[in-house]
Amino acid sequence: MKQNMGTADKVIRLAVVAIIAVLYFTGQITGTAAIVLGIVAVAFLVTSLIGWCPTYVPFGISTKKK
Repeated sequence: MKQNMGTADKVIRLAVVAIIAVLYFTGQITGTAAIVLGIVAVAFLVTSLIGWCPTYVPFGISTKKK
């Protein structure tokens, strides 16, 4: 698994995770929206931590500097 995410990409994803967490814990999102956004947040968190995004692979995208 070759890393394909740059620092800016990771930071943006982690910021989105933080925003979703704040919205959830303050009660701004509930129900189905909370579940869907929770899944998105977990996916963003995991991909940020490992530095690899599977959706980039079929398109040959890499935001990591060489």
